[in-house]
Amino acid sequence: MNLNTNLSYLPENSRKGLQIADSRWQALRNNNLTPPTVISESNEVLNDFDADIIISGGTLGILIAASLQKQGNRVILIEKGKLKGREQEWNISREELQTFVELELLSTQELEQAIATEYNPGRVSFHKGYELWVEDVLNIGVDPVFLLETLKRKFLAAGGKLLENTPFNSAVIHDNGVLVKGGDTILKSRLLIDGMGHFSPIVQQARKGEKPDGICLVVGSCAEGYTNNETGDLIASFTPILNQCQYFWEAFPARDGRTTYLFTYVDAHPDRFSLEFFIEEYLRLLPDYQNIELEQLDFKRFLFGFFPAYQNSPLKMPWDRILPIGDSAGGQSPVSFGGFGSMVRHLQRLTFGINEALKLDSLDQKSLSLLQPYQPNISVTWLFQKTMSVEVDQTVSPNQINELMSGVFQVMDQLGDDVLKPFLQDVIQFPALMKTLPLVNPKLVLPILPQVGIHPLLNWTVHYFNLAVYSGLYPLGKWVKPLIDNLSPQQQYYYHRWLDAWKYGSGGDYNKE
Repeated sequence: MNLNTNLSYLPENSRKGLQIADSRWQALRNNNLTPPTVISESNEVLNDFDADIIISGGTLGILIAASLQKQGNRVILIEKGKLKGREQEWNISREELQTFVELELLSTQELEQAIATEYNPGRVSFHKGYELWVEDVLNIGVDPVFLLETLKRKFLAAGGKLLENTPFNSAVIHDNGVLVKGGDTILKSRLLIDGMGHFSPIVQQARKGEKPDGICLVVGSCAEGYTNNETGDLIASFTPILNQCQYFWEAFPARDGRTTYLFTYVDAHPDRFSLEFFIEEYLRLLPDYQNIELEQLDFKRFLFGFFPAYQNSPLKMPWDRILPIGDSAGGQSPVSFGGFGSMVRHLQRLTFGINEALKLDSLDQKSLSLLQPYQPNISVTWLFQKTMSVEVDQTVSPNQINELMSGVFQVMDQLGDDVLKPFLQDVIQFPALMKTLPLVNPKLVLPILPQVGIHPLLNWTVHYFNLAVYSGLYPLGKWVKPLIDNLSPQQQYYYHRWLDAWKYGSGGDYNKE
């Protein structure tokens, strides 16, 4: 690494982590990642199961593990290291956290203990454009250490089994179960849940080395020394397009200082810059962004990474008895980092759906794929991601993205919180989109069309139509609910999965019922 003045702020362990992440990012750009072969199949029958479910990937896997164990299932959770939360808080909105209370995973008091920080208001601002402030959106910082330790304790108390320092090696799919090799341990279960994230070896094999359609690059830090640390930025920009991408910023108070992120949306073209360059840009611009000199800051930690997104999502596994969850499934939108927030949003749906599938032994590929359904409200956001990115060989007006974003948010702000707040929490709803689009100034939209291209526009039209259809099917599906008692258990399973698909696919999960 070419260590210049600004990068010298990174401690040795952060520099090594940056090198590792950058090597992977370079290999992805150059298409040099060879997908592993960790899943195979066998016609033999398994006996003496160790559990109903094995979950690989403990950091977020403990959420679903604790919930499924509470439902009466036998769950084994394997984690390659020690199961513990990171130092950096997870940001989320308060209302979404009620899922933990509803599933009886946390008491109201424990939930309050899990909240490390809370701030208001949050800002949305664009270079030479519109600025607005909102309350109670992604303004809660959850303490991952406390949350995971509490859930781990409850999981074990309910009879769950945790195997730490047990990396996933491979799995063999049998007709009646799965044989999992983790470290030196061999385990047998009826279902394997993959919670290992974007770079899961199971996901890599299933995707066959497919390049992601979009990437979110993120760098940042948490530091003490900021004079103003009571408000946050949900998304902000103060520069035009630089280095063939638009820089966006995020900031919020943390328990031990202030966290600031720089992120951008790109493709995986070989000519894209490195994470090292991006963190240098972050440190170069941070003084202007926060009106402070780097020498005044006491950096606690640095953060960096890249988050791939695939239009072929959520991922449908080609095998029976394997279910991807969270980032492994790729179910988050391409404009979202995914992770904790996405997992919490789907925790209740997945808990009840997996529990029902196990009771019916509906663990074939087709039945499990219904647990990760197509969601048009996520698919429509691919066009939004496209409008916020620039290809390496494109020439666009330097402030084109800022002007479009500014115009869109100004319209949503004028339409009110019912339109604005769901969008800021990555929930797209047809009525809000239908109100917003006609009011956006065509002078801002027309220049972006050549940048986007005709094919993505046609794709978006299909998803937009499906969003309207799902928005109509969800209330209809609820209306016929009293009639399903006459259906067989298997038919009821399909009904429940379609109702979930319509609910989440239309953004209906945002409105608590």
